[in-house]
Amino acid sequence: MTDPGERTDQIAILGDEIAALRTDNARLRRLLNEQGMPDSLRHALRDTVAMLHTIMRRTADSAADVEDYHAHLGGRLDAIVRARLLTDAFGEAELRRLISDALGVYLVLEGERAALDGPDVRLRPKAAEVFALAIYELATNAVEHGILGEVAGHVSVSWEIVSGEAAPTLRLVWKETGAGEPPIERRQGFGTTVLKEMLPHNLGAQVTLTYEPDGLQCNVCLPLTHWIGRVVDAQPARGADNERR
Repeated sequence: MTDPGERTDQIAILGDEIAALRTDNARLRRLLNEQGMPDSLRHALRDTVAMLHTIMRRTADSAADVEDYHAHLGGRLDAIVRARLLTDAFGEAELRRLISDALGVYLVLEGERAALDGPDVRLRPKAAEVFALAIYELATNAVEHGILGEVAGHVSVSWEIVSGEAAPTLRLVWKETGAGEPPIERRQGFGTTVLKEMLPHNLGAQVTLTYEPDGLQCNVCLPLTHWIGRVVDAQPARGADNERR
């Protein structure tokens, strides 16, 4: 059981962090109202502020207690910050780096307990933030409740580009293997909200979660429009005719 004094200290620290976030939010709002700011930067900041509001509210709604709120809020905010830091001078973030960064938080490294495979896809800032948060939630769930808490646990993340009439489609598969026992479908928390609500709402994605005997599998399909991202030096996009062969 948590010591009452320790709990009081945690609440005080959390109060200080929330106060600091509110101060930063007010500073961002003043910045957004300044004259002469480029529209692209103004829109990017508005998207980030809206994302932070959503994270804080939804984390509070799904937290079991103060300690749970404190632990998960910090990780989610860090995921957004890292996505911004990975955005290059052209305003794009590399999908592979977003994934490896989220896994690296838990020391799950490519070539060891993780396998990543797919073309060079670059995401625009808003898409990068939402995707980084989704991958972070998958990684966190795998560590706390899934296969990455198992010695033999392994995760593979693969993605491909499929041609479409309006825009190419990005298909990503997160597949966990090595579960000691079949995974249990848990109550819908913030991670499920990110995958099933935020990804579809913000990026027009279709998401399915399958609890297979060997581990969780998550399939994400989204249109790779110009405002979401692009593929760099890709193989020719795989079309429907090629899929049937």
